[in-house]
Amino acid sequence: MHYENDENYFRGYEWWLMKEAKKRNPQIKLIGLPWTFPAWIGKGENWPYDYPHVTAYYIISWILGAKQYHDLDIDYIGIWNERAFNSKYIKLLRYTLDKHGLQQVRIIASDRLWEPISFVLLLDSELHDVVDVIGAHYPGTKTVPNALLTQKKLWSSEDYSTFNDEVGAGCWARILNQNYVNGNMTSTIAWNLVASYYEDLPFGRCGLMTAQEPWSGHYKVEAPIWITAHTTQFTQPGWSYLQVDGHLEGGGSFVALTDGLGNLTIIIETMTHNHSQCIRPPLPHFDVSPQRATFYLRGSFYLVETLQVWYSRLDFESANSILFKQLQPLDVWRGSFSIDLDVDEVYTLTTLKTGRKCSCPEPPPPQPFPSNYKDDFNIRNPPFSEAPNFADQTGVFEYFINGSDPGDHVFTLRQVVVQRPITWVSDADQTISIIGNFHWVNLTVTCDIYIEKQDDGGVFIAGRVDNGGIYVRRTKGVFFWVYADGTYRVTGDLAGEEVLMKGLSGVRANAWHTLTLNIQGASVSGLLNGYPLWENVTISKPSNGWAAIGTRSFEFAQFDNFHVEAS
Repeated sequence: MHYENDENYFRGYEWWLMKEAKKRNPQIKLIGLPWTFPAWIGKGENWPYDYPHVTAYYIISWILGAKQYHDLDIDYIGIWNERAFNSKYIKLLRYTLDKHGLQQVRIIASDRLWEPISFVLLLDSELHDVVDVIGAHYPGTKTVPNALLTQKKLWSSEDYSTFNDEVGAGCWARILNQNYVNGNMTSTIAWNLVASYYEDLPFGRCGLMTAQEPWSGHYKVEAPIWITAHTTQFTQPGWSYLQVDGHLEGGGSFVALTDGLGNLTIIIETMTHNHSQCIRPPLPHFDVSPQRATFYLRGSFYLVETLQVWYSRLDFESANSILFKQLQPLDVWRGSFSIDLDVDEVYTLTTLKTGRKCSCPEPPPPQPFPSNYKDDFNIRNPPFSEAPNFADQTGVFEYFINGSDPGDHVFTLRQVVVQRPITWVSDADQTISIIGNFHWVNLTVTCDIYIEKQDDGGVFIAGRVDNGGIYVRRTKGVFFWVYADGTYRVTGDLAGEEVLMKGLSGVRANAWHTLTLNIQGASVSGLLNGYPLWENVTISKPSNGWAAIGTRSFEFAQFDNFHVEAS
């Protein structure tokens, strides 16, 4: 809902991803958490709580749309990612959910730190009644006394965010267990699931696996995926942790879970300090040594005679890790068994016989982004709302059918966000979408552009763009701008403060023009409609970067026949 009357439930990839997840595991839980709100919610203010009924309407509409258009049931809803919560809004959200028959949707708060939400829940009984889960981000496996006193479910509702090599796998193995062992957290959610964005953006490869080359089809199932399987293949949502002291004498940890129907799964990890450091928070020193651990099964589990065994060992020297290998079953004698544990290992011991490690075809080999790339956006029924390979950093660039143009520009790419959103982090004042290879040095970018905003509208094409994500405001590069008032500028930054050249172009709104930016070494030149407009601009940095398109402000603008040729 970019605008108040804009109910579109087919944008983005998330609907597709949720449906694919449900196909693979119908029991998987679906959670919604706003990171950025559209501007219309704040009615001119950069705050979502001044009009809580409007914000609640926006959230409820999304949940109802998920069911109506995709048959997806949202199980949990959050408040605002890593920003302040508002008690009045949370209570109104619960009321509005119930009013629309969504009693089954539970509320998580506040997806930031344990405090102040835990303290406020203890003081406000009405708020305590409507919050179902306290969610904290990157808790370092620890909780706080107030959170325990609430007797709410405690979740690490965002964690991991670590480069997905063997150390990332060690981080993930350690916190998956120790978030419960140390902090009584019964859910740990990884950000992010799949690293499917340009690796040189912030948090490159901070996903459980990597699939960042849609142009080649290459992907890599990284070690954290198989660490995940040690837990998720042998438990399901609804299983319960057994209340045991999960600290191993020689260091490391274990957890035990049951479905309440006689099945038992035990996950053991012996990650060492230097091989399990997450991106945050800092990890205090600890020691882990080889050990023999003896386990005693009590109650109904005393009758268990055999446990299936799955094993991983992370290798940090020769990259010969053993990942999710099935070993011989382990015999249990009178409710007892012992197991020899080395460092940096993960074991799953389970009564379930359903585990498997698939043998899949090798993915296509990796390839750099094509050095000669074109997109005319001529697609009538696109599978997704956004064009492939473009990565929007601020704003939203969507396929658009231009009904007012019967000629060559019926199908275009359009920037569609026309008011600055209520942001999670401080994004740019301009919109920008990057594309290509971060290591490009010499490149020529050509694109047809159409300014829709009269008087002060403007668009750009760019090369050697060096940043994005949470650092987009500081982005440098070579930016070729044209404005609706008939002027142009060349700047060394997205903010437009470092002016390298400026003058008259004759460009006006509501007309198509072709821009060309040519960067060769330290020399830059620009063409308008095939004719030189400016030249002899000298640059020294950045030395490399992506190509990009964008707008001067949050405004409608169209792009067509994009072409980049690089070397």
